Amino acid sequence: MTTPKVTVEQVQAAYASLGSGDPAQIAKYWDEHMHWLVPGLHTMAGWYKGRDAFLGFMQKCAELSNNSFQMEQITILTNDEWSTDITHNRGSRAGAAEGETSPYMVLDIHVVHLLRWKDGKVVEGRGAIFGDGTTRFNEFWSQLDSSGNRIPL
Repeated sequence: MTTPKVTVEQVQAAYASLGSGDPAQIAKYWDEHMHWLVPGLHTMAGWYKGRDAFLGFMQKCAELSNNSFQMEQITILTNDEWSTDITHNRGSRAGAAEGETSPYMVLDIHVVHLLRWKDGKVVEGRGAIFGDGTTRFNEFWSQLDSSGNRIPL
């Protein structure tokens, strides 16, 4: 059986399904047994095994950012089994003061996501962050702010 080529529209629909919160839509694009790797050195880094665990991670991102976390798509590349998308990720940590600029409280980085597809669904995903974006990502999801005060997780 030949796997059809992954399309840009398919990748866009997969991300849109996450934003919809509709379990039936999400199940169309994200395999029940998928794996997702969150990069970094913070409490949320590591592998998430299964769609439910991945969705739990996404929910935690929403909670910790007071629903401000956003991924703006810049470009998407695809082939038969893989897609790569570049996004501009932004958010403010829940409780951040207006005008806050600390990297512990404000996220503004570019991320590359590498997705492996099988039978029209994502079966594995990995995030990659480059340069000082890695440090900023770690700081943003850290349990401590720049003064050493604990940030609730």
